Amino acid sequence: MAVATPSLGGPGGRRPPLGASFRQAIPALFAPVLILGGLRSGLFTPTEAAVVAVTYGVVVGLWLTRELGWRDLWRLFGEAAVISGVVMLIISLAGIFAWAGTMLGTFRHLAEGVIGLSDDGTLLLIMLAVLVAGMLLDAISIYLIMMPILVPVMQHFGWNPVWFGILMAMNIAIGQFTPPVAVNLMVTTEVARVRLEQTLGWALVFVVAMAAALALVVAFPAIALWLPGALGYNV
Repeated sequence: MAVATPSLGGPGGRRPPLGASFRQAIPALFAPVLILGGLRSGLFTPTEAAVVAVTYGVVVGLWLTRELGWRDLWRLFGEAAVISGVVMLIISLAGIFAWAGTMLGTFRHLAEGVIGLSDDGTLLLIMLAVLVAGMLLDAISIYLIMMPILVPVMQHFGWNPVWFGILMAMNIAIGQFTPPVAVNLMVTTEVARVRLEQTLGWALVFVVAMAAALALVVAFPAIALWLPGALGYNV
């Protein structure tokens, strides 16, 4: 009687060889090297880096790994157009809201009210507000809506803008993986073809790790500032 051999990488099966897995991952591992290297060298801007990343992914998918076909590419272009339209609609509405709040003086009154709090209390309140916003909105909309309020507060308390910007980015990143909306988590589950509910437990591990990192950067600003300083930037 024949004995069934477990498939590599399947449930209960053996793990694939490390060397073969690394060779298969080389194209994906080279992508951040290309993007960050181009940004650091000044070869392209952050916006152009997105175009470079997409182009690199298309080249790899079509001719290197051959996981993409021309029909798949056409379908992906259609999905990207729909998603871009939704994002642009959200950004346009957020821009209108930011403009109206600035022109009516609403943001100025909110900033004055926040400035009336203590230094530590203000930072904690801002971090909680950004976290909640990150759970519900995309990052660009959050920046458009909240920065007119937060920039005067940052200037009043004399916070380092690089440090404060990193805190904002880290906090928004935590919110993007936290329900009820969890924008980034929804995207990653769609790519991985799994249900959102299946990822919540694992995502919580990363959320806790990111929260711990955020707390360390809050307590020790030098963690965020030493690298820009070492690269020659005036921070």
